[in-house]
Amino acid sequence: MNLIYAALAFLMALIFGFVGVTRVGSWLIERRNPPIGEFADIDGARIHYVHVPAPANAELPPIVLIHGASANLRDQMLPLRSLLEGRAEMLFFDRPGHGWSGRGTNNENPSAQANTIAALMDHLGIKKAVIVGHSFGGVVTSAFGREHPDKTLGLVFLAPATHPWPGGATAWYYNLTTMPVLGWLFSETLTYPAGTLQMADATTCVFSPNKVPDNYLSSASIPLVLRPTAFRANATDVAGLYRYALATAPRYAEIKAPTVVISGDRDKVVYAHIHSVGLARDIAGAELVWVHNLGHKPDWIATDLTVGAIEKVAGKNIDLQAMARTVEARIAGDAYGAGRCADIKVPQAELAPT
Repeated sequence: MNLIYAALAFLMALIFGFVGVTRVGSWLIERRNPPIGEFADIDGARIHYVHVPAPANAELPPIVLIHGASANLRDQMLPLRSLLEGRAEMLFFDRPGHGWSGRGTNNENPSAQANTIAALMDHLGIKKAVIVGHSFGGVVTSAFGREHPDKTLGLVFLAPATHPWPGGATAWYYNLTTMPVLGWLFSETLTYPAGTLQMADATTCVFSPNKVPDNYLSSASIPLVLRPTAFRANATDVAGLYRYALATAPRYAEIKAPTVVISGDRDKVVYAHIHSVGLARDIAGAELVWVHNLGHKPDWIATDLTVGAIEKVAGKNIDLQAMARTVEARIAGDAYGAGRCADIKVPQAELAPT
C-alpha cells in the first residue's frame, strides 16, 4: 500500500511539475511575442487584428488574409504586407483562439469563423474584399465565399485544406487534445515541452522541399500555439475539419466569385491533389496554378505569385501560369528535408473526378 501511495505521489508531483513548466513556458512565449495590433469584441470573442488602411489612390480592393492551423496573423503579414502596402487596404487577424484572439463561445467551425470575419469587416467599415486563405484558412475562405457572397470580391486559396481526404485521419495529438479531461490534462502538461522539442523539425516538413526562411519561427511567433488554450483551439479546428468538409464540400458549386487556387506538387501537409484539384473542379471558372517542387507555403516561397493571384481576382490581366514557371525555375533545386519529410501519396482511385 505504501508503494501505491508513493507511486501516486510521484505521479502527482510529475504532473504538477509539467504544469509548472508549461505555465512558465507560456509566460515566456507571451513575453517574447506580444500583441502587435488592436482588439475588437466580435460577438463575445476578443479578436486581435492589424488593419492597414488604404491610400487615397489604392489600385486594388481591400484584402483580408486568413492564416492556417498552428499560426497567427504574422504568418501572412510578414511576407505579404510590404508587397501590398500602399496598393490596398489590408486586414490581418488572429483566427478565434489563435495568436492573441480569444476563442469566444461560437467559433468552433469554419462557418462560424467566417461569420466572425464578416462582423470584423463590418466593425472596420470594409464592405467587400478579396479573401486570401492558407491551408486551414482555405476552408474558412470557402465558407466565407459561400455564406457571404455580398462581401466577397474574389477568393485566393493557398495550399488549401477543403475536401474530405482518404480515411479522414489527423495527427493523434489533435484527437487526444479534444477529449474531455484527458485532453485538457495533455495540453496543460505535455504539449509545451514536447512541442518545443519538435517544432523545428515539423516546420522543416511544412516548408519542404523549400527552405524555411531564416528566423521564421521567432519572427512569425509560431510558438504562441504551444500555450494550452491556443493548442486546444487549434486541435478543435483540425480534428473537426474532416467532418466539416464532408458536409460542406458538395456546396462549393454555390461559390460564384473569381477564384484562384495555388498549390505545390510537393506539399507534405495536405492532399493537394484532392483539395486544390477539387476546388478547381467545384468552383466554376476557378483557375488552378500548379507549381512543381513547391511545398505547403506559397505565401512565403511564392509571394510574387500570391500577389499576382490577388491582382487577377481583382480584375487585372495577369498570366499566372507564366508566373508559376518563374517560381519553378527559382526553386527547382530545393531539396530541404529530404529523407526526413515524406511526400503524401494519394491512391489513384482518389484522384478520379467525382
